[in-house]
Amino acid sequence: MEILYLLIPLSVALVFAIAVVFWWSVKSGQFDDLEGPGFKVLMDDDGPDIPASRSAPEAGKPDKV
Repeated sequence: MEILYLLIPLSVALVFAIAVVFWWSVKSGQFDDLEGPGFKVLMDDDGPDIPASRSAPEAGKPDKV
């Protein structure tokens, strides 16, 4: 029974800490645009730094390594 004197204040402090972290994340804009980053990855253009892909090897010939 004495453990409740420790667990109840500890759980209240944990709930308070979670609420503060959630409030901070809402205020800092973490939940403003949930779909944008996913679309940004899909719509990213291939820049000149990406080399052209090699053509598929012909049937029956092994790839040169």
